[in-house]
Amino acid sequence: MANRISLALRKKIPLSAAARFLSSSTTPSSPLDLAATPAPPLVHEALVHRPLPDNLGLDDPQALFASVPSSELLRAAFNLYLASCGPLVDAGSWLMSSPLMRIPVVRQAVKVTVYEHFCAGEGVKEAGETLRKMWGRGLRGILDYGLEDAEGNEDCDRNLQEFLKTVESTPSLPPSSVSFACVKITAICPIRLLERVSDLLRWHHKNPSVHLPWKVDCMPVLTDSSPLYHTRSAPPPLSDKEEADLQLAHKRLERLARKCSELYLPLLVDAEYTSVQPAIDYFTYSASISFNKGDVPIVFGTIQAYLKDAKERLVKVAEDAERRGVMVGLKLVRGAYISRETKLASSLQADSPIHSCIRDTHECYDSCAAFMLEKVAKGSGSVVLATHNINSGKAAAAKAEELGISKGNEHLHFSQLKGMADTLSLGLRNAGFQVSKYLPFGPLEKVIPYLLRRAEENRGLLSTSAADRNLITGELQRRLRDSIIGG
Repeated sequence: MANRISLALRKKIPLSAAARFLSSSTTPSSPLDLAATPAPPLVHEALVHRPLPDNLGLDDPQALFASVPSSELLRAAFNLYLASCGPLVDAGSWLMSSPLMRIPVVRQAVKVTVYEHFCAGEGVKEAGETLRKMWGRGLRGILDYGLEDAEGNEDCDRNLQEFLKTVESTPSLPPSSVSFACVKITAICPIRLLERVSDLLRWHHKNPSVHLPWKVDCMPVLTDSSPLYHTRSAPPPLSDKEEADLQLAHKRLERLARKCSELYLPLLVDAEYTSVQPAIDYFTYSASISFNKGDVPIVFGTIQAYLKDAKERLVKVAEDAERRGVMVGLKLVRGAYISRETKLASSLQADSPIHSCIRDTHECYDSCAAFMLEKVAKGSGSVVLATHNINSGKAAAAKAEELGISKGNEHLHFSQLKGMADTLSLGLRNAGFQVSKYLPFGPLEKVIPYLLRRAEENRGLLSTSAADRNLITGELQRRLRDSIIGG
Protein backbone atom coordinates (compact mmCIF):
# COMPACT_ATOMS: atom_id res chain seq x y z
CA MET A 1 0.00 0.00 0.00
CA ALA A 2 2.78 2.42 1.00
CA ASN A 3 4.64 1.60 -2.25
CA ARG A 4 1.53 2.30 -4.36
CA ILE A 5 1.07 5.66 -2.65
CA SER A 6 4.74 6.51 -3.19
CA LEU A 7 4.51 5.60 -6.92
CA ALA A 8 1.39 7.72 -7.39
CA LEU A 9 3.02 10.69 -5.72
CA ARG A 10 6.13 10.41 -7.90
CA LYS A 11 3.96 10.50 -11.03
CA LYS A 12 2.00 13.58 -9.97
CA ILE A 13 4.46 15.67 -7.98
CA PRO A 14 7.68 17.21 -9.30
CA LEU A 15 10.77 15.72 -7.67
CA SER A 16 11.91 19.13 -6.48
CA ALA A 17 8.58 19.69 -4.71
CA ALA A 18 8.66 16.23 -3.17
CA ALA A 19 12.18 16.80 -1.87
CA ARG A 20 11.18 20.10 -0.26
CA PHE A 21 8.07 18.45 1.20
CA LEU A 22 9.87 15.46 2.76
CA SER A 23 12.60 17.62 4.27
CA SER A 24 10.30 20.42 5.40
CA SER A 25 10.44 21.28 9.07
CA THR A 26 11.44 24.18 11.19
CA THR A 27 13.99 23.36 13.86
CA PRO A 28 13.50 25.18 17.16
CA SER A 29 16.16 27.79 17.94
CA SER A 30 17.20 25.74 20.99
CA PRO A 31 15.85 22.97 23.18
CA LEU A 32 13.80 24.00 26.19
CA ASP A 33 15.90 24.81 29.27
CA LEU A 34 14.52 22.07 31.49
CA ALA A 35 15.75 22.31 34.47
CA ALA A 36 -5.97 7.40 58.36
CA THR A 37 -8.57 9.49 56.55
CA PRO A 38 -11.98 8.86 54.93
CA ALA A 39 -11.99 7.90 51.26
CA PRO A 40 -11.66 11.08 49.17
CA PRO A 41 -14.20 12.05 46.53
CA LEU A 42 -13.53 10.59 43.10
CA VAL A 43 -13.80 13.94 41.31
CA HIS A 44 -11.70 16.86 42.53
CA GLU A 45 -13.91 19.93 42.83
CA ALA A 46 -11.30 22.06 41.08
CA LEU A 47 -11.81 20.06 37.88
CA VAL A 48 -15.59 19.69 37.83
CA HIS A 49 -17.05 21.50 34.81
CA ARG A 50 -13.69 23.12 34.14
CA PRO A 51 -13.72 24.86 30.74
CA LEU A 52 -11.00 23.46 28.52
CA PRO A 53 -9.85 26.11 26.04
CA ASP A 54 -7.02 25.25 23.68
CA ASN A 55 -4.23 26.37 26.02
CA LEU A 56 -1.70 24.14 24.25
CA GLY A 57 -1.92 25.48 20.69
CA LEU A 58 -3.38 22.25 19.31
CA ASP A 59 -5.41 24.24 16.80
CA ASP A 60 -2.22 25.32 15.00
CA PRO A 61 -0.66 22.19 13.45
CA GLN A 62 1.88 24.24 11.49
CA ALA A 63 3.44 25.54 14.72
CA LEU A 64 2.85 22.24 16.51
CA PHE A 65 4.83 20.15 14.02
CA ALA A 66 7.37 22.79 13.00
CA SER A 67 10.26 20.66 14.29
CA VAL A 68 9.13 17.38 12.67
CA PRO A 69 10.19 16.45 9.11
CA SER A 70 7.42 15.45 6.70
CA SER A 71 8.93 11.98 6.25
CA GLU A 72 8.41 11.28 9.96
CA LEU A 73 4.89 12.71 9.91
CA LEU A 74 4.04 10.46 6.94
CA ARG A 75 5.34 7.40 8.76
CA ALA A 76 3.46 8.33 11.94
CA ALA A 77 0.21 8.84 10.02
CA PHE A 78 0.59 5.42 8.39
CA ASN A 79 1.29 3.66 11.71
CA LEU A 80 -1.59 5.45 13.46
CA TYR A 81 -3.86 4.35 10.63
CA LEU A 82 -2.80 0.74 11.12
CA ALA A 83 -3.32 1.03 14.89
CA SER A 84 -6.86 2.33 14.36
CA CYS A 85 -7.98 -0.79 12.47
CA GLY A 86 -9.37 -3.30 14.96
CA PRO A 87 -8.88 -6.42 12.78
CA LEU A 88 -5.28 -5.42 12.05
CA VAL A 89 -4.60 -4.89 15.76
CA ASP A 90 -6.11 -8.31 16.53
CA ALA A 91 -4.02 -9.94 13.82
CA GLY A 92 -0.87 -8.17 14.97
CA SER A 93 -1.41 -9.15 18.61
CA TRP A 94 -1.97 -12.76 17.61
CA LEU A 95 1.09 -12.71 15.38
CA MET A 96 3.40 -11.33 18.08
CA SER A 97 2.22 -14.04 20.49
CA SER A 98 2.62 -16.87 17.98
CA PRO A 99 5.51 -19.16 16.94
CA LEU A 100 5.47 -17.34 13.59
CA MET A 101 7.70 -14.72 15.24
CA ARG A 102 10.55 -17.17 14.74
CA ILE A 103 10.28 -16.66 10.97
CA PRO A 104 12.79 -13.96 9.90
CA VAL A 105 10.45 -12.19 7.46
CA VAL A 106 7.70 -11.98 10.09
CA ARG A 107 10.11 -10.62 12.69
CA GLN A 108 11.34 -8.02 10.24
CA ALA A 109 7.77 -6.95 9.39
CA VAL A 110 6.98 -6.45 13.10
CA LYS A 111 10.27 -4.65 13.64
CA VAL A 112 9.83 -2.05 10.88
CA THR A 113 6.24 -1.29 11.90
CA VAL A 114 5.14 -1.64 15.52
CA TYR A 115 8.58 -2.02 17.08
CA GLU A 116 10.17 1.02 15.43
CA HIS A 117 7.07 3.11 16.11
CA PHE A 118 6.88 2.38 19.84
CA CYS A 119 10.49 1.48 20.77
CA ALA A 120 13.75 3.43 20.81
CA GLY A 121 16.06 0.66 19.57
CA GLU A 122 17.68 -2.58 20.66
CA GLY A 123 20.46 -1.24 22.89
CA VAL A 124 21.67 1.76 24.86
CA LYS A 125 23.44 3.24 21.81
CA GLU A 126 20.32 3.21 19.60
CA ALA A 127 18.17 4.51 22.46
CA GLY A 128 20.64 7.35 22.95
CA GLU A 129 20.39 8.28 19.27
CA THR A 130 16.60 8.35 19.52
CA LEU A 131 16.82 10.48 22.65
CA ARG A 132 19.15 12.99 20.97
CA LYS A 133 16.62 13.38 18.19
CA MET A 134 13.87 14.05 20.74
CA TRP A 135 16.10 16.47 22.63
CA GLY A 136 16.70 18.43 19.45
CA ARG A 137 12.96 19.09 19.42
CA GLY A 138 12.80 20.22 23.03
CA LEU A 139 11.59 16.88 24.42
CA ARG A 140 13.37 14.95 27.15
CA GLY A 141 13.56 11.17 27.45
CA ILE A 142 12.75 8.47 30.01
CA LEU A 143 15.06 5.53 29.36
CA ASP A 144 13.57 2.11 30.03
CA TYR A 145 15.31 -1.13 29.19
CA GLY A 146 12.29 -3.36 28.51
CA LEU A 147 12.82 -6.16 31.02
CA GLU A 148 10.13 -7.75 33.19
CA ASP A 149 8.87 -11.03 34.67
CA ALA A 150 12.13 -12.56 35.91
CA GLU A 151 11.90 -16.16 37.11
CA GLY A 152 14.95 -16.52 39.37
CA ASN A 153 17.85 -14.72 41.03
CA GLU A 154 20.17 -15.21 38.07
CA ASP A 155 17.70 -13.45 35.78
CA CYS A 156 17.27 -10.68 38.34
CA ASP A 157 21.02 -10.13 38.71
CA ARG A 158 21.46 -10.05 34.94
CA ASN A 159 18.58 -7.57 34.58
CA LEU A 160 20.01 -5.34 37.29
CA GLN A 161 23.27 -5.08 35.34
CA GLU A 162 21.33 -3.93 32.27
CA PHE A 163 19.48 -1.28 34.29
CA LEU A 164 22.75 -0.06 35.83
CA LYS A 165 24.35 0.07 32.38
CA THR A 166 21.46 2.23 31.17
CA VAL A 167 21.77 4.65 34.09
CA GLU A 168 25.55 4.82 33.74
CA SER A 169 25.19 5.74 30.04
CA THR A 170 23.27 8.95 30.77
CA PRO A 171 26.29 11.24 31.46
CA SER A 172 27.35 10.71 27.82
CA LEU A 173 24.04 12.16 26.60
CA PRO A 174 23.22 15.88 26.33
CA PRO A 175 22.90 17.47 29.81
CA SER A 176 19.31 17.38 31.15
CA SER A 177 18.12 15.37 28.13
CA VAL A 178 17.32 12.34 30.33
CA SER A 179 14.63 13.17 32.85
CA PHE A 180 14.20 9.75 34.51
CA ALA A 181 15.40 6.18 34.53
CA CYS A 182 12.81 3.46 34.78
CA VAL A 183 12.54 -0.03 36.29
CA LYS A 184 9.99 -2.80 36.71
CA ILE A 185 10.26 -4.59 40.05
CA THR A 186 9.24 -7.81 38.28
CA ALA A 187 12.63 -7.64 36.53
CA ILE A 188 14.69 -7.57 39.74
CA CYS A 189 12.58 -9.76 42.05
CA PRO A 190 11.28 -13.22 41.05
CA ILE A 191 7.61 -13.17 40.08
CA ARG A 192 6.65 -15.99 42.43
CA LEU A 193 8.19 -14.15 45.39
CA LEU A 194 6.30 -10.97 44.50
CA GLU A 195 3.07 -12.98 44.49
CA ARG A 196 3.91 -14.48 47.89
CA VAL A 197 4.77 -11.11 49.43
CA SER A 198 1.61 -9.54 47.96
CA ASP A 199 -0.52 -12.33 49.43
CA LEU A 200 1.00 -11.81 52.86
CA LEU A 201 0.58 -8.02 52.68
CA ARG A 202 -3.09 -8.43 51.74
CA TRP A 203 -3.65 -10.94 54.54
CA HIS A 204 -1.89 -8.61 57.00
CA HIS A 205 -4.19 -5.78 55.91
CA LYS A 206 -7.21 -7.99 56.63
CA ASN A 207 -5.68 -9.22 59.91
CA PRO A 208 -3.28 -6.61 61.36
CA SER A 209 -2.31 -8.93 64.19
CA VAL A 210 -0.47 -11.19 61.72
CA HIS A 211 3.29 -10.83 62.23
CA LEU A 212 5.51 -10.31 59.19
CA PRO A 213 9.07 -10.54 60.57
CA TRP A 214 10.67 -9.57 57.26
CA LYS A 215 8.63 -6.38 56.77
CA VAL A 216 10.64 -3.14 56.85
CA ASP A 217 9.35 0.39 57.41
CA CYS A 218 7.07 1.39 54.54
CA MET A 219 4.34 3.84 53.60
CA PRO A 220 0.79 2.47 53.09
CA VAL A 221 0.32 0.11 50.14
CA LEU A 222 -3.33 -0.95 50.64
CA THR A 223 -6.64 0.54 51.73
CA ASP A 224 -9.97 -1.02 52.65
CA SER A 225 -11.14 -0.39 49.07
CA SER A 226 -8.12 -2.13 47.52
CA PRO A 227 -8.62 -5.44 45.68
CA LEU A 228 -8.01 -8.15 48.29
CA TYR A 229 -9.81 -11.03 46.58
CA HIS A 230 -6.54 -12.60 45.43
CA THR A 231 -5.94 -13.87 48.98
CA ARG A 232 -8.90 -15.91 50.26
CA SER A 233 -7.14 -17.73 53.11
CA ALA A 234 -4.08 -17.36 55.31
CA PRO A 235 -0.93 -17.84 53.19
CA PRO A 236 2.01 -19.72 54.70
CA PRO A 237 4.85 -17.53 56.03
CA LEU A 238 7.91 -16.93 53.90
CA SER A 239 10.50 -19.66 54.09
CA ASP A 240 14.10 -18.87 55.07
CA LYS A 241 15.04 -19.11 51.38
CA GLU A 242 12.23 -16.72 50.39
CA GLU A 243 13.27 -14.24 53.08
CA ALA A 244 16.85 -14.38 51.83
CA ASP A 245 15.66 -13.82 48.25
CA LEU A 246 13.56 -10.89 49.43
CA GLN A 247 16.62 -9.27 50.98
CA LEU A 248 18.50 -9.77 47.71
CA ALA A 249 15.70 -7.98 45.83
CA HIS A 250 15.79 -5.08 48.32
CA LYS A 251 19.53 -4.79 47.77
CA ARG A 252 19.09 -4.74 43.98
CA LEU A 253 16.62 -1.85 44.15
CA GLU A 254 18.81 -0.07 46.71
CA ARG A 255 21.85 -0.40 44.46
CA LEU A 256 19.97 0.96 41.45
CA ALA A 257 18.46 3.84 43.45
CA ARG A 258 21.87 4.73 44.90
CA LYS A 259 23.41 4.88 41.42
CA CYS A 260 20.54 7.13 40.29
CA SER A 261 21.06 9.32 43.35
CA GLU A 262 24.77 9.68 42.56
CA LEU A 263 23.89 10.89 39.06
CA TYR A 264 20.96 13.07 40.23
CA LEU A 265 18.65 11.00 38.02
CA PRO A 266 15.20 10.15 39.47
CA LEU A 267 13.99 6.56 39.13
CA LEU A 268 10.44 5.71 38.07
CA VAL A 269 9.13 2.38 39.36
CA ASP A 270 6.42 1.16 36.99
CA ALA A 271 3.12 -0.20 38.26
CA GLU A 272 2.05 -3.61 36.99
CA TYR A 273 -0.85 -5.99 37.71
CA THR A 274 -2.77 -6.20 41.00
CA SER A 275 -1.63 -9.74 41.84
CA VAL A 276 1.87 -8.34 42.52
CA GLN A 277 1.25 -4.59 42.95
CA PRO A 278 1.21 -4.63 46.78
CA ALA A 279 4.74 -6.05 46.78
CA ILE A 280 5.84 -3.55 44.11
CA ASP A 281 4.54 -0.66 46.21
CA TYR A 282 6.16 -2.18 49.30
CA PHE A 283 9.57 -2.11 47.60
CA THR A 284 8.96 1.36 46.15
CA TYR A 285 7.72 3.09 49.28
CA SER A 286 10.33 1.55 51.57
CA ALA A 287 13.03 2.79 49.18
CA SER A 288 11.34 6.20 49.03
CA ILE A 289 11.76 6.61 52.78
CA SER A 290 15.50 6.13 52.38
CA PHE A 291 16.12 8.12 49.19
CA ASN A 292 13.52 10.93 49.16
CA LYS A 293 14.69 12.97 52.14
CA GLY A 294 16.03 15.88 50.09
CA ASP A 295 14.25 18.52 48.02
CA VAL A 296 14.25 16.33 44.92
CA PRO A 297 12.83 12.79 45.26
CA ILE A 298 14.84 9.97 43.72
CA VAL A 299 12.34 7.08 43.85
CA PHE A 300 8.92 7.58 42.24
CA GLY A 301 6.00 5.17 42.60
CA THR A 302 3.16 4.84 40.11
CA ILE A 303 -0.59 5.20 40.65
CA GLN A 304 -2.93 3.60 38.09
CA ALA A 305 -6.08 5.71 37.85
CA TYR A 306 -8.17 2.94 36.26
CA LEU A 307 -8.19 1.18 39.65
CA LYS A 308 -11.07 2.04 41.95
CA ASP A 309 -8.81 2.47 44.99
CA ALA A 310 -6.32 4.78 43.22
CA LYS A 311 -7.31 8.10 44.80
CA GLU A 312 -7.58 6.70 48.31
CA ARG A 313 -4.14 5.07 48.10
CA LEU A 314 -2.66 8.25 46.63
CA VAL A 315 -3.96 10.39 49.50
CA LYS A 316 -2.76 7.92 52.14
CA VAL A 317 0.75 7.75 50.69
CA ALA A 318 1.03 11.54 50.30
CA GLU A 319 -0.17 12.21 53.83
CA ASP A 320 2.13 9.57 55.32
CA ALA A 321 5.10 10.97 53.41
CA GLU A 322 4.30 14.46 54.64
CA ARG A 323 4.20 13.25 58.26
CA ARG A 324 7.61 11.65 57.78
CA GLY A 325 9.11 14.72 56.16
CA VAL A 326 9.67 12.73 52.96
CA MET A 327 9.12 14.26 49.52
CA VAL A 328 6.57 12.09 47.75
CA GLY A 329 7.29 11.36 44.09
CA LEU A 330 4.59 9.74 41.97
CA LYS A 331 3.82 9.06 38.34
CA LEU A 332 0.14 9.05 37.39
CA VAL A 333 -1.06 6.75 34.61
CA ARG A 334 -4.40 5.33 33.60
CA GLY A 335 -3.27 1.69 33.34
CA ALA A 336 -2.61 -0.96 30.68
CA TYR A 337 -3.60 -4.36 32.12
CA ILE A 338 -7.37 -4.19 31.58
CA SER A 339 -7.86 -7.63 30.01
CA ARG A 340 -5.64 -9.35 32.54
CA GLU A 341 -7.36 -7.72 35.54
CA THR A 342 -10.85 -8.36 34.21
CA LYS A 343 -10.16 -12.03 33.50
CA LEU A 344 -8.56 -12.64 36.89
CA ALA A 345 -11.37 -10.99 38.84
CA SER A 346 -13.97 -12.92 36.84
CA SER A 347 -12.16 -16.23 37.45
CA LEU A 348 -12.26 -15.52 41.21
CA GLN A 349 -15.91 -14.40 41.03
CA ALA A 350 -14.96 -10.94 42.27
CA ASP A 351 -15.84 -7.47 41.08
CA SER A 352 -13.32 -5.97 38.69
CA PRO A 353 -10.86 -3.61 40.43
CA ILE A 354 -11.16 -1.31 37.40
CA HIS A 355 -13.66 1.51 37.09
CA SER A 356 -16.83 0.39 35.33
CA CYS A 357 -16.62 3.09 32.64
CA ILE A 358 -13.94 5.18 30.97
CA ARG A 359 -15.51 8.39 32.26
CA ASP A 360 -14.85 7.31 35.86
CA THR A 361 -11.24 6.55 34.95
CA HIS A 362 -10.84 9.99 33.37
CA GLU A 363 -12.38 11.67 36.42
CA CYS A 364 -10.17 9.69 38.78
CA TYR A 365 -7.05 10.60 36.80
CA ASP A 366 -7.90 14.31 36.73
CA SER A 367 -8.73 14.27 40.44
CA CYS A 368 -5.42 12.60 41.31
CA ALA A 369 -3.59 15.06 39.05
CA ALA A 370 -5.19 18.08 40.75
CA PHE A 371 -4.35 16.64 44.18
CA MET A 372 -0.69 16.14 43.26
CA LEU A 373 -0.45 19.57 41.62
CA GLU A 374 -1.52 21.08 44.93
CA LYS A 375 1.29 19.14 46.63
CA VAL A 376 3.72 20.50 44.03
CA ALA A 377 2.50 24.04 44.69
CA LYS A 378 3.06 23.55 48.44
CA GLY A 379 6.53 22.08 47.90
CA SER A 380 5.67 18.66 49.36
CA GLY A 381 5.34 16.59 46.22
CA SER A 382 6.68 15.85 42.76
CA VAL A 383 4.60 14.38 39.94
CA VAL A 384 4.93 12.95 36.46
CA LEU A 385 1.60 13.29 34.65
CA ALA A 386 1.75 10.46 32.13
CA THR A 387 -1.31 10.89 29.96
CA HIS A 388 -2.36 10.57 26.32
CA ASN A 389 -5.70 12.24 26.97
CA ILE A 390 -5.84 15.75 25.52
CA ASN A 391 -8.48 16.97 27.97
CA SER A 392 -6.44 15.74 30.93
CA GLY A 393 -3.38 17.51 29.55
CA LYS A 394 -5.29 20.76 29.09
CA ALA A 395 -6.90 20.52 32.54
CA ALA A 396 -3.58 19.85 34.29
CA ALA A 397 -1.86 22.70 32.43
CA ALA A 398 -4.66 25.08 33.41
CA LYS A 399 -4.58 23.88 37.04
CA ALA A 400 -0.80 24.34 37.21
CA GLU A 401 -1.12 27.92 35.97
CA GLU A 402 -3.96 28.57 38.41
CA LEU A 403 -1.77 27.38 41.30
CA GLY A 404 1.13 29.53 40.15
CA ILE A 405 3.41 26.56 39.38
CA SER A 406 6.15 27.75 37.06
CA LYS A 407 6.44 25.79 33.82
CA GLY A 408 10.09 25.09 34.58
CA ASN A 409 9.31 23.67 38.04
CA GLU A 410 11.41 20.51 38.44
CA HIS A 411 8.58 18.84 40.36
CA LEU A 412 6.10 18.89 37.44
CA HIS A 413 6.67 16.75 34.36
CA PHE A 414 4.36 15.58 31.60
CA SER A 415 5.05 12.36 29.76
CA GLN A 416 3.77 10.32 26.82
CA LEU A 417 4.93 7.04 25.32
CA LYS A 418 7.05 7.10 22.20
CA GLY A 419 4.74 6.76 19.21
CA MET A 420 1.62 7.91 21.08
CA ALA A 421 -0.01 11.32 21.62
CA ASP A 422 2.80 13.23 19.90
CA THR A 423 0.47 16.19 19.34
CA LEU A 424 -0.08 16.48 23.10
CA SER A 425 3.67 16.18 23.77
CA LEU A 426 4.48 18.94 21.28
CA GLY A 427 1.62 21.14 22.49
CA LEU A 428 2.78 20.93 26.10
CA ARG A 429 6.36 21.56 24.98
CA ASN A 430 5.34 24.62 22.97
CA ALA A 431 3.41 25.89 26.02
CA GLY A 432 6.68 25.76 27.99
CA PHE A 433 6.16 22.68 30.19
CA GLN A 434 8.74 19.98 30.81
CA VAL A 435 7.78 17.04 28.60
CA SER A 436 9.40 13.62 28.29
CA LYS A 437 8.82 10.74 25.92
CA TYR A 438 8.97 7.28 27.48
CA LEU A 439 11.60 5.40 25.47
CA PRO A 440 11.48 1.61 25.94
CA PHE A 441 14.30 -0.27 24.26
CA GLY A 442 15.67 -3.77 24.04
CA PRO A 443 15.74 -6.80 21.71
CA LEU A 444 12.43 -7.46 19.98
CA GLU A 445 11.71 -10.66 21.92
CA LYS A 446 12.23 -8.82 25.24
CA VAL A 447 9.76 -6.03 24.48
CA ILE A 448 6.92 -8.08 22.97
CA PRO A 449 4.90 -7.95 26.25
CA TYR A 450 5.20 -4.15 26.11
CA LEU A 451 4.12 -4.07 22.45
CA LEU A 452 1.10 -6.26 23.21
CA ARG A 453 0.00 -3.83 25.94
CA ARG A 454 0.33 -0.93 23.52
CA ALA A 455 -1.91 -2.76 21.04
CA GLU A 456 -4.54 -3.23 23.74
CA GLU A 457 -4.16 0.31 25.05
CA ASN A 458 -4.71 1.79 21.60
CA ARG A 459 -8.21 0.31 21.58
CA GLY A 460 -9.14 2.73 24.33
CA LEU A 461 -7.45 5.68 22.66
CA LEU A 462 -9.18 5.75 19.29
CA SER A 463 -10.42 9.31 19.78
CA THR A 464 -6.94 10.53 20.75
CA SER A 465 -5.37 8.62 17.85
CA ALA A 466 -7.98 10.06 15.49
CA ALA A 467 -7.16 13.59 16.67
CA ASP A 468 -3.46 12.91 16.10
CA ARG A 469 -4.13 11.47 12.64
CA ASN A 470 -6.32 14.39 11.63
CA LEU A 471 -3.80 17.00 12.75
CA ILE A 472 -0.88 15.17 11.12
CA THR A 473 -2.80 14.61 7.89
CA GLY A 474 -3.85 18.27 7.76
CA GLU A 475 -0.25 19.42 8.22
CA LEU A 476 1.01 16.98 5.56
CA GLN A 477 -1.58 18.31 3.11
CA ARG A 478 -0.57 21.89 3.88
CA ARG A 479 3.11 21.13 3.30
CA LEU A 480 2.33 19.28 0.08
CA ARG A 481 0.29 22.24 -1.23
CA ASP A 482 3.07 24.66 -0.31
CA SER A 483 5.69 22.46 -2.01
CA ILE A 484 3.66 22.22 -5.22
CA ILE A 485 2.89 25.93 -5.28
CA GLY A 486 6.52 26.71 -4.46
CA GLY A 487 7.70 24.35 -7.21
